[in-house]
Amino acid sequence: MNANHLIVVGVDGSDGGRRALEWAVREAAGSGCAVQAVTAWSWVAIEYGPSPDEERNRATALLDREIAAVMTAVGGHHTIAAEVLEGRPADVLTAAAQAADLLVLGSHGHGRVRHTMLGSVSESCVRKAPCPVVVIPAPAGRSAPATPPVPRQTAAPA
Repeated sequence: MNANHLIVVGVDGSDGGRRALEWAVREAAGSGCAVQAVTAWSWVAIEYGPSPDEERNRATALLDREIAAVMTAVGGHHTIAAEVLEGRPADVLTAAAQAADLLVLGSHGHGRVRHTMLGSVSESCVRKAPCPVVVIPAPAGRSAPATPPVPRQTAAPA
């Protein structure tokens, strides 16, 4: 990939979204690609809820915070284009990736039950995206077992 190429990244304010953006910025720096961070938002009409403008502004503020945090983490000398689009996340991301060479998403590491009930944006994007999709996994647990394993005793030959 080079400067004429584009990496689109889904950013949703989660740790997974931030890991995806960090990975994409580092990948782009090594290959000269442009990075476009995309946040999806939607509005549900409820009597005392936020207006569509307030929801869009929240999404914009979230994306600005995430970009600033990643710029600090990776050195701050990269350019990240920001785009806030209305719609379902998988639809927004796959549409944004139409001109991209790569779509990068973060895994939330949800269990099978939650995945079955809620669905998966990354799974939908993998099926619908017009380009390769990279899913940055959640970090593996780093905690050590509470008790050390007990070595198995075997009988010595008689």
